[in-house]
Amino acid sequence: MPAPRTRSLLRTRPGPRTRPVAVMALVSALAALGLGPAAAPAAAATVPVGAGSYSDTRPAGTSGPTTNTGAPVTPKVTAAAQGKPVPTNDWWSSLAFQRYGDNPYSTPMYGHPLTYQAAAGGLDIGYPTSAAVVGDGRQYEYAHQRDLTLGLTGLNSPDTKVDAWSDWTVTPYWSDGTRTLRTTIGHGMPFVYAKGTGGDARITTATAPTVFADQGNVLGITVAGHHYALFAPSGTDWNVSGSTLTAGLGGKDYFSVAVLPSTDALATYRKYAYSFVTGSTVNWSYDAGTVRATYGLTTEAKEGAERGTLQALYRHQWLHTTDPLTPYTYVSPRGTMKVRESASFTTTQKAAATLPGLPGGAGVDTARLRGYLNEVANSSDPFSGAVDTYWTGKALGKLAQLVPLADQIGEGAIRDKLLGLIKGRLQEWFTAGGATEFSYDNAWKTLTGYPASYGSDTELNDHHFHYGYYVYAAAIVAQYDQAWAADSAWGSMVKTLVRDTANPSRTDGAFPFLRGFDVYAGHSWASGHQGFAAGNNQESSSESTNLSAALVLWGSATGDTALRDLGTYLLTTEGEAIAQYWFDADQQVFPAGFQHDTAGMVWGSGAAYSTWWTANPEEIHGINVLPVTGGSLHLGGHKDAVRRNIAELERENGGPAVEWRDILWEFQSFADPAAAKAKWDAGHAGYTPEAGESKAHTYHWLTTLDALGAPDASVTGSIPTSAVLTKGTTRTYVAHNHGSTARTVTFSDGKSLTVPARSTATGNGTANPDPDPDPEPSTGNTFQLRTGGTLTTATGATAGSDTVLSAQGANHDGTPSRPLVYEARNVNGTLRAGGSTAFRLQIDAGTAVGLGQQARISYDLTGDGTFERTETYHYFATDPVTGWEEYAQSRGLKSATGTLGNLNGGTVRLEVWSAIGNGDSRVQTGTDRSVVVIPFD
Repeated sequence: MPAPRTRSLLRTRPGPRTRPVAVMALVSALAALGLGPAAAPAAAATVPVGAGSYSDTRPAGTSGPTTNTGAPVTPKVTAAAQGKPVPTNDWWSSLAFQRYGDNPYSTPMYGHPLTYQAAAGGLDIGYPTSAAVVGDGRQYEYAHQRDLTLGLTGLNSPDTKVDAWSDWTVTPYWSDGTRTLRTTIGHGMPFVYAKGTGGDARITTATAPTVFADQGNVLGITVAGHHYALFAPSGTDWNVSGSTLTAGLGGKDYFSVAVLPSTDALATYRKYAYSFVTGSTVNWSYDAGTVRATYGLTTEAKEGAERGTLQALYRHQWLHTTDPLTPYTYVSPRGTMKVRESASFTTTQKAAATLPGLPGGAGVDTARLRGYLNEVANSSDPFSGAVDTYWTGKALGKLAQLVPLADQIGEGAIRDKLLGLIKGRLQEWFTAGGATEFSYDNAWKTLTGYPASYGSDTELNDHHFHYGYYVYAAAIVAQYDQAWAADSAWGSMVKTLVRDTANPSRTDGAFPFLRGFDVYAGHSWASGHQGFAAGNNQESSSESTNLSAALVLWGSATGDTALRDLGTYLLTTEGEAIAQYWFDADQQVFPAGFQHDTAGMVWGSGAAYSTWWTANPEEIHGINVLPVTGGSLHLGGHKDAVRRNIAELERENGGPAVEWRDILWEFQSFADPAAAKAKWDAGHAGYTPEAGESKAHTYHWLTTLDALGAPDASVTGSIPTSAVLTKGTTRTYVAHNHGSTARTVTFSDGKSLTVPARSTATGNGTANPDPDPDPEPSTGNTFQLRTGGTLTTATGATAGSDTVLSAQGANHDGTPSRPLVYEARNVNGTLRAGGSTAFRLQIDAGTAVGLGQQARISYDLTGDGTFERTETYHYFATDPVTGWEEYAQSRGLKSATGTLGNLNGGTVRLEVWSAIGNGDSRVQTGTDRSVVVIPFD
């Protein structure tokens, strides 16, 4: 369900509303298929997109983004950012979206570990370290409280605008006509970087500071128990006068502030004080059941040559990285943050599974299922009166879930009737000029469906919640009717909705990059404007992952592997964030005093046991479960958390669920299918399904998992549309093949499954002679590189190459930055006396000048995630002539840590990155000319 955005915590949900039919002018100008708005005249126009269209002007009588008083609002950005797609629904969106007309600066923003709020005199900064439990114990907050304000002497700006942004950083801008100030802030950044003109650096503290270190241009202070370091240009000096600290900039325009984990960290933080962050980028990949993501910062050196930095990793990140971390930590609403001394880090996770639906034939009574299906298909109103984007979406999702079930039992007529209903309603919405349509707002670079609901128009809320249902339903249609999903038909409109909600492009001028998904926080945000004291929020995390699963299915059905892999990255990442921050799966996040095992809503400042519209425990627990689909299987990854959740629900509810019993039965089935099925058996006769559910789907779901077992997240398949169910000691392997030819899907436990074309297959698996999708030898010591991140002793592959990303003009000598990562796991071997690592890598820089590639080889001797030996080699300076050159260990060791020992189920890792230079290069894969040779027998 969506999250209405009001100043009050709770409110009654409004019903769907209607609007007058808009009359749209049809113009002959054609838009490129799926590539956004075409140039159009000032008059209202219809923009053709494949067989569909959208309007470029809102329907009569409707609203776009407004302030809280209803006045139209446009993005609050500088001239440098004018016309660029603004990332609404972010942790800092109140800088750009002035929801409250009396606040031209911002509401509190939660970057973690620091919190921020823009004001006339500059940037208020805080570091909340104590949780307040409020609302009768139903909410915890690490609320923003100003420790200090970073500004310039005399600065009194009438507003704050956004000057620039990147994947998780933003640059606010102040100007009062005499002075200008720019700061760069971001998730995980202990530093605030400032550039100012027209005044001296000025720091004003909330209380008189205690100075613990005075090194001239570097000052260490303690405010409210929090330690900060102030860094002015070399040759300048800080002056302390009560709660005001100033420093002349000595003809320079830069200074910085850092929050320190302890006073003895000052020397480490001073090293990076002048390495100013200029941007942030995440790069992801999917390969045979593994998702990797590298989070990198770009920097420029204001003084000296240091280009590194410090980053604080959230729990969902440091749980899944093997990159070295410092002993430094911070407090945050998401649990402990751990600090990495580098401009990048990489996470590696087992991919979350996505299926079009659970398999058939496992104890399901065909006649009974047929009856339930007919109840929906033959309903007088299968869409239950829905007219707005949200409720229409839920109805589409309900119907889409039933299509594979009808197909499984050979009910082609029911299947086709359901598909016809879905197509008809999607086509109505995908065609401008009728009672329902999508309209593009050029100022905000967004596509809004009208009739809108829950602030999806005036506040740009919840687009990912609403449109995820449309994309999911379209993906099910594409599974059975590829012609309908073609770009020349309706596929381009589906892609346009994807671009509005989860655009993978950073250069698309029509829509922002990943509008709702916060790549560093690991989850989406629901509010378009972020105009709350508690920051942004998200209630229904499961409706967010519904969009991600829809991308997996749409990409798989249409052959768009890039979109499929994006969906897998988003689903896998947010699945872990949900487990940690909504369900406290490891019981390491929720603070003492918050006496709940689940949160209905996550805020920038904390979390709440609540929803936007009710305090009923069933909805609080169920809102982060629905809709239950083949994209929900990740919820079975933490079964103890599911059991605690259900137990708490029944305590708070005074007994088992009544209103949303189907949703909560399905949730329980992720951990205890038999118990969930028993509840269905006892109570299915007299309940009304939740609005997005049906008895057909719930019966099939509970019966199938009762027969085959709960999802087993410990085993992954070699394609995203595969899963494993385990009952007792018996595993059932499931995979759907969207392709036109049969394929064999391999699983990480050594089993495989042959899946016919355009079909779902199940089985107990057959032994796979090459069992792991990442080939991992138990013997042999020469490993070839494979595209996708694998080291393998296998031979006979086709030569390929991977791109080594540019150093972007920085110096990363010795420190991996956006590296290519190749691994061999479960390696056994006896260390050869006197042996040493060897490698040869074929590198080509093309015609680029001044590039240098570097390699690091690490050994985790037991596979427990700790690398006991790390060897970094001097970088290799490539020539500007196209053609392969060989980089080998003969370049010599730059550094080495730890010692080697025998490998027992260990991991060997190769990292390759650009140490210097301003261009991309390539490393060859798939041949015996690019290998790592380890000193083991």
